[in-house]
Amino acid sequence: MSFSELIKKRYSVRAYKSQPVEDEKLRQVLEAANLAPTAANRQPFQIIVVKTKGREEELKQIYPRDWFSQAPMVICVCALPDQAWSRRDGKNYADVDATIAMDHLILAAAELGLGTCWIAAFDPDATRKILQLPEDVEPVAFTPLGYPDDSLGKKKRKDLSELVRYEKW
Repeated sequence: MSFSELIKKRYSVRAYKSQPVEDEKLRQVLEAANLAPTAANRQPFQIIVVKTKGREEELKQIYPRDWFSQAPMVICVCALPDQAWSRRDGKNYADVDATIAMDHLILAAAELGLGTCWIAAFDPDATRKILQLPEDVEPVAFTPLGYPDDSLGKKKRKDLSELVRYEKW
């Protein structure tokens, strides 16, 4: 499948089968995240893979939707600001780098027939407690990972003319 086909195929899955994700497919999506470009190649992120079976109630504290823990696993990408590159004006790129890693992971999952859903509206305090995150670790995004039990609807996107400017603002 071409890259254009892949990005059209990927969608936010909100229903998952109970079918387990094969270890090899999990390894492939994690490897895709590992290959993501990061500022100064510092890779200031960590990935936490959480198996959902038996942890559904606990995971609802992080994100309350039932489908979040319906997938066999959820993945959290965390930023490590102390390890990240910072621009001359102080802008730290840890969140950007973690986001790129998550995007690579999500696209690799779609290529393998797995479903994901980018989640930023999680409870950071519950996340810190449940995943036992150290103070210097910042949770950036979650995604369930599993086989979709729904289908792609029509994607709503702005027209390029609303998003792109040439040469200046």
